Amino acid sequence: MCGIVGVIAKSPVNQLIYDALLLLQHRGQDAAGIVTMQGTKCFMQKARGMVRDVFRTRNMRALPGNVGLGQVRYPTAGNAYSEEEAQPFYVNAPYGIVLVHNGNLTNAASLKQELFDIDRRHINPGSDTEVLINVLAHELERAARDRQLSPEEVFAAVAAVHKRIRGSYAVVALIAGHGLLAFRDPFGIRPLAFGEGAGPNGPEVMVASESVAIVGTGHALTRDVAPGEAIFIDLEGTVHARQCAEKPQLFPCMFEYVYLARPDSVMDGVSVYQARLNLGETLAQRVISTLPPSEIDVVIPIPESSRPSAMQLAQRIGKPYREGFVKNRYVGRTFIMPGQGVRKKSVRQKLNAIEVEFKGRNVLLVDDSIVRGTTSQEIVQMARDAGAKKVYLASAAPPVRYPNIYGIDMPTTTELIAHDRSIEEIREFIGADKLIYQDVAAMKRVVAALNPKLDGFEASCFDGVYIAGEASAEEAAAMAAGRKGAGDEDDGSADRGALTLQSAAELA
Repeated sequence: MCGIVGVIAKSPVNQLIYDALLLLQHRGQDAAGIVTMQGTKCFMQKARGMVRDVFRTRNMRALPGNVGLGQVRYPTAGNAYSEEEAQPFYVNAPYGIVLVHNGNLTNAASLKQELFDIDRRHINPGSDTEVLINVLAHELERAARDRQLSPEEVFAAVAAVHKRIRGSYAVVALIAGHGLLAFRDPFGIRPLAFGEGAGPNGPEVMVASESVAIVGTGHALTRDVAPGEAIFIDLEGTVHARQCAEKPQLFPCMFEYVYLARPDSVMDGVSVYQARLNLGETLAQRVISTLPPSEIDVVIPIPESSRPSAMQLAQRIGKPYREGFVKNRYVGRTFIMPGQGVRKKSVRQKLNAIEVEFKGRNVLLVDDSIVRGTTSQEIVQMARDAGAKKVYLASAAPPVRYPNIYGIDMPTTTELIAHDRSIEEIREFIGADKLIYQDVAAMKRVVAALNPKLDGFEASCFDGVYIAGEASAEEAAAMAAGRKGAGDEDDGSADRGALTLQSAAELA
């Protein structure tokens, strides 16, 4: 999971991209990067850290131009602690291409060898994004050989990319001197939308992972990029669109609605907030069938993503909804922190219990999902330490039993508390008096009801069905090996130097 954005405007886009990345910060806290283009020159700033730390005034001044893209990174492939693997990525031929990517290529290892043996391209870092940008560069070169680059050649190249790569991908690429390209995998697993607005000097077009980045920067949401579709925006701001996949189907990632996306986003015609309310409604039915509401004194959400579900559940069972935990907003989301040691240490720094809401009560805690179980274990103990008589836990998502290979940080079964464990075994590990999970079929039904045009969902971590194809044993091993974990000893103090294509001195 990453957050990506691209803009073409008639005025400088550096501040606009920065603002959009702030709105997408929840999608990645490991690194951030921006590239802008002036004429055919590209200017880059990227480093590890949050958006506010990576970009200072001096950095922003060194990002001129009316075209650009950016990314906030949450690593699912490659080295989480390597600044060299922060995005955007750049290749100088053909034309000069800069690319950001959200997702995960399941055949990156075999493609890397194919690029070396057949395409004569060398891949150095372990990131699948570098594989993707080199595949795109090779196909652009083939499509436009001896011809002027036009939207037709761009779309032909994207069609060839679809045939070569597997997995999930939402992509924004800048082609120097030509325009901005955005495309989405044939199943639409990872989200991508575009919008338009009036800038100070003329029209603007923005593509982004979530609608909140588009609407939050003053643009109007036009629509989602369709699965398999490519959008090419030329330097005049004209939008060209073409379906480039042979058999596109819309199977968005269910975990986006459960946890990843901001509640004020709309993805593929589905309000994330309404989806979470619906999940709370059907979870309430599971609670009522498992635990008499008379045994519950109060419903308390585990901030932040579970709040809509918890509110709806509380209303449905007729019990008071209370805020029992105060969140320290200056500690990142524990789910997306690389390194289990860092994750465990951060839980009590992140949350503090309000004792009066727990003391002497039977409390029903509601979480959006339970992945590794260690955070849930800590929170249940916090509730007991605050004086709760009994602690029940309900998850708005079903058990996460299978690895996710499409861009969410749950790549191995050994990390998943629900893999090969019964509900009772999970309950014992977490330490709750009762554990209630969402039902898989009910989850799909209530979210699908919000947009009948959906073909289904990518819900492999819940149901084990890999809609874009399973990874082979060799590919799975390569992905696991690519996730270099070094990080529990990492103190976050690595150098934050700019990795620039053009230095500020060259602007003179």
